[in-house]
Amino acid sequence: MTAPKISVHSLPDLKNTTDDALPNYLNSLKFKQSHTLTDVRLALGYTAVVIAAVTFYFDYRLGWDKTKSWTLWAVVAYFILNSGLTYWIWAVEKGKVFVGEKNGAQLTLSSSVTKHTPIYNLTVRYLNPSARNSNTTSEQWQTVELSAPFTKWFSADGYFVTKPFQQWLASEIPVVGQADPANVVKGAGEVKTVELEDMKGVLDGLKTVPSVKESGSPATRSRKSKR
Repeated sequence: MTAPKISVHSLPDLKNTTDDALPNYLNSLKFKQSHTLTDVRLALGYTAVVIAAVTFYFDYRLGWDKTKSWTLWAVVAYFILNSGLTYWIWAVEKGKVFVGEKNGAQLTLSSSVTKHTPIYNLTVRYLNPSARNSNTTSEQWQTVELSAPFTKWFSADGYFVTKPFQQWLASEIPVVGQADPANVVKGAGEVKTVELEDMKGVLDGLKTVPSVKESGSPATRSRKSKR
C-alpha cells in the first residue's frame, strides 16, 4: 500500500502522520500498547454526547415544562464531563502518542512541535529491565528529549519514508534499539545534529531572500535610475 501524500508546508499534517507511524512501528516490534488513556477520553466524550442526545429527545417528545428540571441536571453533568475531558487531554495525556511495554521494558512517548518550526520533538520515558541495578524503582526510569527535522523521513514531495524514521527511533531509544537492532545506526546523533544545523541554515536563508516588490527586475531598476 502506497503511503499517502501530504503537504510538506502543513505542520499539523507532518506531526499527525509521524504520530500515527509511531504505534504502527512499535506494535510491529511486539510492544503491547496500552489504550487506557484513549479509552478514558472516549468514555468521557461519548457519555457527554449521550447525555446531550437523551436530553434533546425527551425535550422534543415531552416539552420543556415536563423536562426543565431534568434538563438542568443534564446540563450540569454535561459541563462536568466536558471539563473532565479537557483536563484529561491537557493534564493527563499531555501529548502522549504511545504507552506500552515489551518483556518488562516500559515505554512512553510524547510528541510536540513549535509553531512555524518544522522540527519534531519527542519526549521519551522508558524503564529498561536490563538496567535494574538501583535500589528504588524511580531511579530506573530514564527520560530522553529527542528532536529531528521532518525532512529526515519525509520526501520533498510529501511522502513519508519509513526506513529513516525507524532508524532514528531505534538508534536514539535504547529499548527500541534492543527490540530492533537491525535498524540501529551508529553515529545517528551526529547525523541528527548536522541535519538540525542544515535546517536552521535553510530557515535563516529564507528570511534573507528579498521580495519581488523590494528588488524588482533589472529593467525596472534601470528605468528608475534613468528618471
